[in-house]
Amino acid sequence: MSPGSSNPGASRPAPSRPDWNSGAVNANTPALAVSGASFSYGREPALEQITFELAPGEAVALIGPNGSGKSTLLKGILGLIPRVGGTVEVLGEATAAAGTVGYLPQTEELDPQFPITLEQVVMMGRYRSLGWLRLPSKRDREAVARALDTVGLTARAKSRFGELSGGQQKRGLLARALVSGPRLLLLDEPFNGLDPENRDALIGTVERLKARGVALLVSTHDLELARAVCEEVLLLNGSQVAFGPRDRVLTLDNVQRTFQGVGVEMDEHTVVLPGHEGH
Repeated sequence: MSPGSSNPGASRPAPSRPDWNSGAVNANTPALAVSGASFSYGREPALEQITFELAPGEAVALIGPNGSGKSTLLKGILGLIPRVGGTVEVLGEATAAAGTVGYLPQTEELDPQFPITLEQVVMMGRYRSLGWLRLPSKRDREAVARALDTVGLTARAKSRFGELSGGQQKRGLLARALVSGPRLLLLDEPFNGLDPENRDALIGTVERLKARGVALLVSTHDLELARAVCEEVLLLNGSQVAFGPRDRVLTLDNVQRTFQGVGVEMDEHTVVLPGHEGH
């Protein structure tokens, strides 16, 4: 996708390395449109017939039991595993432009003993456009500062990454995903294992991103979180169980069909899945 092609009426093209609020997005163009998509690691499909849309400034919760295909879908959207059917479009294009999609994986291999600061970790998110041989520019440093401010870690910028708490490290890795100014953000279990302080901070970050027009696809097993920050819900169990507004989709019947064989208790506000630790 050529720079700025998501807004044909723009007077000049968007910059090649988009920063926060750079480049307008047509409000009628979904940030993400998936139609009949299937993904496979080998001969047998791992996830089949997925269809949904995600609008700018909204969040979709991706919910399902272990092995249901949540991470598979996120990696399939990124092109990290083969798509064997259907279509995936980001901002109306089959191939996402560099910097338009950010990704926070469920696990990250960073040696806590490695002498690198949080600021340097976040700068890694600029390397694709920066290149390994060119020093960061003022614009790159400003982008890092904005990303750290968004996740509430400006005061820890010079701290060694390995000295941060687990929750702060996860927020720092989110800042790395944000530093290129993505319009679509894919988060794989971002709230897993967070203490209340970091959980609340991350919820605040999600709300700020939505207010800026960023679209988010959030894999989570926390149904209360889905109710708190996501407008729509996609239920998976190897294939699509249901998709739509959270209050219409998060029903006892739908949740039971998704988490087959797991006891479910549900009232107006709470869903309880005994013994389920989902990923």
